[in-house]
Parts: sequence; C-alpha cells; structure tokens
Amino acid sequence: MQSSSCLADIRAFVTIAEQGSFTKAADVLQSSRAHVSRQLSQLEKQLGVQLIIRTTRAQRLTTVGEQFFQQCLASLQTIDQAVVVAKDDTKQLQGRICINSVGGVIGEDILTKIISEFNLLYPYIEVELDFSSPRVDLIAGTFDLVVRMGKLEDSGLVARKLTDIKVQVLASPGYLNQHPPLTHPKDLAQHNCLTGSIKRWSFHKKAGHDNHTAINETEINVKGSFTCKSGRALINAAKNGNGIVRLPELYCQSEISSYALKPAITSLTNDEQWHSPDVPLFLLYHRNRYQPARLKVLIDFICQHFHAL
Repeated sequence: MQSSSCLADIRAFVTIAEQGSFTKAADVLQSSRAHVSRQLSQLEKQLGVQLIIRTTRAQRLTTVGEQFFQQCLASLQTIDQAVVVAKDDTKQLQGRICINSVGGVIGEDILTKIISEFNLLYPYIEVELDFSSPRVDLIAGTFDLVVRMGKLEDSGLVARKLTDIKVQVLASPGYLNQHPPLTHPKDLAQHNCLTGSIKRWSFHKKAGHDNHTAINETEINVKGSFTCKSGRALINAAKNGNGIVRLPELYCQSEISSYALKPAITSLTNDEQWHSPDVPLFLLYHRNRYQPARLKVLIDFICQHFHAL
C-alpha cells in the first residue's frame, strides 16, 4: 500500500473512531459511507488486525484498535500542525533569510544600504549577510539568496539580473609616467598587473555612430607582483604606483575623480580605444513555486532598488 493511501486510510479510521459512526465520519471527510468502510477494511487488511468491531446496530474499538487510535490521533495532530506551520511560512512576513554576496562597494555599501531600508519596513524578517569569497552551493548550502558578478553556469537556479557593472583598467599617473605607454591590451604583458582571482582579462573595441557596436574582442593573461581578493587593497597598491588594476568603476570613483588613478590603456582616437566589457550582476535563488513570502518580498525589494540606481 502506498504511504499516501495508508495515511488517508488511517485518517479515515481515526475519524470513524471519533465520530462513532461510519455515516458521520463520511460527512466529516466529505466522502461516501461505502468509501470510508473500504478504507477501514484496507487498513485492517494491511495491519492484519481488526480495529473496529461493527454490527448492524453499533460499533466499538477493539483493544488493539483503541491503542492504535490514541497513537494515530496524536500523530495526525502533529502532522496537521506541521502543515499549518508550513503554510504560514509561505504567507508570513517573518523569519530568517541568509544572503551570500560579493563584498566591496556592491555588497558592503549598496546591498547593505538596501537591506537596512528593508529592515525598517519589515522588522520581523531577520537578514544575515555573508561576504565569504568561495562559491557557494545554494542547493547544498544554507543560503537563500546569492549575489554574484560575471557569466553564470547553467545551474537550474533563477538568475535575476540586477545591473551591469562598468569595469575600468587603471593605474596611477606616476606608474604610467615611468613605464611604456599602453595602446593595446597585449601591452599588459610588459606591465605589473595587480590581480584578484581573475588573471585573464577581457577587452573589446567599439565603434559606430553610438560607439556601442563591438568590432573586436581579445583576452589577455596577466601577471604581477601582488594578488589580493580585496578591491580596496588593490586600489591602495595601484595608488602607490605598484601597477595596473582592473576593477569595477564603483569601487574607485573617488580615485578616478581625484585623478589618483587614470585609464591605463589609451589610444589616439576613440574608435581605436579598447574597453573592458561590463560585467553583469545577478541575484540567484532556488526555483521554488512555494517560496516563502518573506523571500519574495526581499527579492523584489533588492531588484527594484538596483534597477533604480
């Protein structure tokens, strides 16, 4: 007997015992008296015992039936309570949400500000924000949402694009004055490149009326004397004249504005200018049709605020 059918038969038995008659039990279960009777017979056959003695005038539980009834009644009440809790979890704006995100300006400034505003609106939703670097497994891990930059593998997860991040290749004026000029990405091979986890840098050259039509692409393996996964550390090293960095423009806007860092690759004409392509930023989560309301609300909140940037 299948477990779902067995559970239905047990529920029918408990209802018969509670109501004291097959007719009343059928009304409660919104079924026919004959069907309820068949369910009891199936259960007794499965167990190999008689649970209820029935005559044309009355019915009563057997000794084993009474014991089985008490145990099943308690178990069904626990199951019903679990169902209520599970349903409430999809509707209530409360509970815990765990997020893993890239750090730097995106995570520590922009995303943190968004979550702070969210907390003010929904004080009963507890948000835990994690900036650990290793790639996390949403299926096996404990995170509900993940914010990631770059091209994504086909993982079966939902990927909501938050924005495109502009990337710049920069160096200090002092470094650029003391080293050979760069007019093509291949010139990076002769320079000290300060890197994070990515050591193969992509570039494309744009042209056309609106300068948005890619006409050439290239990738360059770079190397240097300093590697660090902290954007702030790379910026400080570049400002110190140690080499060339490739970072999201968001991370170093003040340094660019103050000319502490300048574009490292320059050309005589704009049509010959090489650029690092924009990097997409995604919000990842499970494809779950029974998603808790608190998660739906936070997902929409994050997406709307990023789109408004």
